Amino acid sequence: MREVPMVDLVGVGLNATDTLIPLATFPERGSKLEYTDAAVAPGGQTASAVMACQTWGMRTRYVGKIGDDDAGRLHRREFARVGVDARLVEVPDAASPQSLILVDGGGERTVLCRRDERLLLRPHDLDRAWIVQARVLHVDGYETAAATTGAQWAREAGIPVVADLDELYEGVTDLIRNIDYLIVSRDFPGRLSGERDLRQALRAIRAHYDCRLAAATLGQDGVLAWDGEQFFLRPAYRVNVVDTTGAGDIFHAGFIYALMQEWPLERQLDFACAAAALNCTCQGARGGIRGVDQVHRLMANTPRYSDQWSVISGQ
Repeated sequence: MREVPMVDLVGVGLNATDTLIPLATFPERGSKLEYTDAAVAPGGQTASAVMACQTWGMRTRYVGKIGDDDAGRLHRREFARVGVDARLVEVPDAASPQSLILVDGGGERTVLCRRDERLLLRPHDLDRAWIVQARVLHVDGYETAAATTGAQWAREAGIPVVADLDELYEGVTDLIRNIDYLIVSRDFPGRLSGERDLRQALRAIRAHYDCRLAAATLGQDGVLAWDGEQFFLRPAYRVNVVDTTGAGDIFHAGFIYALMQEWPLERQLDFACAAAALNCTCQGARGGIRGVDQVHRLMANTPRYSDQWSVISGQ
């Protein structure tokens, strides 16, 4: 039995092997379009967030499932290369998760996913020590039952839980009841709460689920967060966008890193926005992960998009 060391961050959730195909324009339905290049690289919401935090000097653990194929071996090598404590459940004769990612000339990505149901992480795949031997837990919610079990263990141990959610998975409300820092995609709050106004949706979610923070990422508009007392709208940084793949993953990594530094919330959100922006200047889910000094340099020297309430309120 391998010893379970104490780490700063444990991530339970998705990994994927991304095939990135840059295109000048997104193809029309029924059309044919030539492409000149395709790059294969590791990705996945939680796996990429963990890798970023490890790069920034945090001690990390990743818990997930892989197949016994080349893609699975690629993930093993990458985790080992940077020093992540990878607790990988390998499934014989199964294909590791794959994503085909079409990136248009403006850097916007469209993702096609393939996942083998046998690679769904289940509660019985988890070891409680993997979770409680950490200072913070990060989940993405795709494998909802496993994420909920991990979040419950963390909550019982007094460990804060951060979530990156973009879909109303079955059982997701049970998961959210165990989340401290809920940071979701733009339209998730409205779909969950039924509120059309984003501010009202975030208020309702935080009140109903008793989160410490309810927030939504907004692309170039940055992030809107509600801490129970005030809203924080932090616009994104203006950079030359090459590829938005992984922007949300690295945003969450930046937030987690800043949270562990015990910085004020406004600075946590700014660091997360800057880390995400930097990642968008390169190709791939992890292509723009750089050092903490470079994130701070971007924060100090890069202009931001305008701070407009109308952008996020529907006014």
